[in-house]
Amino acid sequence: MLRSRRIVTAVNAASDLAIASIEAIGCSVPLRQGVSQGLGTAVKRDTVMIKVTTAGGLTGWGESYNGRAPLAIAATVNTTLRDLLTGHDATATTAAWQLFEDRVLANHGTCAACVCAMSGLDMALWDIRGKAAGLPLYRMLGGTPAPVPAYTGGFSLGYASPAAVAEEAQRQVAGGYRAVKLRLGDTREADAERARALRSSLGPTVAILADANCRYRVDDVRAILPLLAEAGVGWLEEPFPPYDDPSWRAAAAIAAPALALAGGENLYTRHEFRRVIEAGVISVVQPDLSRCGGITEALRIAALAAAAGLDVCTHGCHTGLNMAASVHFLASIGRCARYFEGDGSADNPLRTTLCSDSYTLADGTVTPLEGPGLGVAVDEEFLRAHPVTEGQAWR
Repeated sequence: MLRSRRIVTAVNAASDLAIASIEAIGCSVPLRQGVSQGLGTAVKRDTVMIKVTTAGGLTGWGESYNGRAPLAIAATVNTTLRDLLTGHDATATTAAWQLFEDRVLANHGTCAACVCAMSGLDMALWDIRGKAAGLPLYRMLGGTPAPVPAYTGGFSLGYASPAAVAEEAQRQVAGGYRAVKLRLGDTREADAERARALRSSLGPTVAILADANCRYRVDDVRAILPLLAEAGVGWLEEPFPPYDDPSWRAAAAIAAPALALAGGENLYTRHEFRRVIEAGVISVVQPDLSRCGGITEALRIAALAAAAGLDVCTHGCHTGLNMAASVHFLASIGRCARYFEGDGSADNPLRTTLCSDSYTLADGTVTPLEGPGLGVAVDEEFLRAHPVTEGQAWR
């Protein structure tokens, strides 16, 4: 009789964890002040929030990258992925991802919209897994609450004057960061002036990490390399678009061993990461958990990086869900974890209002949250009061 009761309880628990509903909710918020970078000038933030509810009433939240097409990302979740995964066990994350790969990617390849959509849904499923077990995500992933080094990124440190960029960087350091982002991809002269100003202002103990936002040519890398080396820059991130394999190969040959190349925020699934890792063109692997395929796929990417002896640094800049998930992930992948990208933005209600605190910065490091799942609460009223607005986010 006792054994029968245990079996019934287990069956009921499994039934409670079945996915009852999946909803993608697009959201836009304007920026009070535009920020100029290699991509243009940001005038608003778009994101897609994924809400998954189980038959037993557990709710998980995830964030899908907007892909410059938030309505399309949301529609993919609300049609294709909802039809595919409703009724499945919300805690069977590997099985859900395999079904997505077999039924979606196998026919369409690693298309950005589908993978962005699945990334947020996968994140929501991991949130449910943690809540069902009563454990924070990092413990579900086998990690520890050890501090993770952080650098300040996001919509900050843009194409302002060298003095203004240096002043902003000083504020970030005063706020607890020990590493800052240097935005490149402007003119060579302007890039050089900002690099010199940052190093002069920050001194030798603060790390500087450069990002060209895919705006360089090989000749630009060759020209800027001596200055970046002189300024003690730790890496050059995304000098080229992810598909420009010849330029990546040429730049890797030029930069080695003086400067590491970093990339990955615009790569989708382990298959694309495997290509660049095997090509030997990057030394720092940068998955974005809201677009690489989610936490399930990011763990596979980290394993590829670790096997190749490469560092892992997450990318993210919008909501607190991605940021909290990134800290949990980095706290769980061992020695290859190098940096968490913190949000240095002065104006980001997607982190400060839409979500509860996603991390705490102290002496240049962050630690994962201790609440179950991601540990982040979502203000659904704020979310639904700010639907996606038409128009470009970057101009």
